[in-house]
Amino acid sequence: MTIKVAAVQMCSGVDPERNAAAMERLVREAAGHGARYIQTPEMTGAVQADRSGLRAVLKAEGDDLIVKTAARLAGELGVHLHIGSTAIALADGKIANRGFLFGPDGAKLLHYDKIHMFDVDLDNGESWRESAAYTPGACARVAALPFGTMGFAICYDVRFPELFRSQAVAGAEIMTVPAAFTKQTGEAHWEILLRARAIENGVFVIAAAQAGKHEDGRETFGHSLVIDPWGRVLGMADGAGEAIVIAEVDASQSAAARAKIPNLKNARSFTVETVDAGLAGGKAA
Repeated sequence: MTIKVAAVQMCSGVDPERNAAAMERLVREAAGHGARYIQTPEMTGAVQADRSGLRAVLKAEGDDLIVKTAARLAGELGVHLHIGSTAIALADGKIANRGFLFGPDGAKLLHYDKIHMFDVDLDNGESWRESAAYTPGACARVAALPFGTMGFAICYDVRFPELFRSQAVAGAEIMTVPAAFTKQTGEAHWEILLRARAIENGVFVIAAAQAGKHEDGRETFGHSLVIDPWGRVLGMADGAGEAIVIAEVDASQSAAARAKIPNLKNARSFTVETVDAGLAGGKAA
């Protein structure tokens, strides 16, 4: 079954109401182009580096404006709408970086919490500690949908191939990687990581991204894209700001790619042994 999919690229700011309005405008435009599955980026609801400022606008899932708007839009437009993620207030005072999938009737089908926390120090002076505020997820999810079986990841998750392999083994034919990649890491690794995940698992990859200079001062890489199971880029945006990438996806191509390169079937378990090579003191034994 071939469907049109859309990766919606945004430049979210600090105000959830403005972001919700931008999301609605772009989702409606994507649906107008015939997209039946539409994905928005990580942190659709607010890109806000100041944690106190972010906490001031946080809501629990049932009260969140992005969640409510997405449910209404999915039902009105009759599409599968995937909110790549938005920040959700948890009862313990921490935050979930949570993605949502809504069905064409507006019902929530699932949520996915980002598993891997972006705790890094970059050589341009940027330092990030997601684990200081966010509670990591502990469950990977795969959804059987009318147009294919889909796996879920968020941004930094892309650097952990075992997550994608486990979902592919569980039947995923399409992987989703909404993101807010930094400009520095995006320039170096964004496309190559996504193409690698597509090739090594024989899956489509759909990755909607944040792009441009944000109100909080950060700059994200953009280049939202769709990749086929052979690693070919079917469509890509630039890094300047809002954009919509439309592509056609036929999940049966996943099986065809895996038949050509059956690495999932050929995988073997193994052990790792560390050997003392006898070079202590610089002399061979």
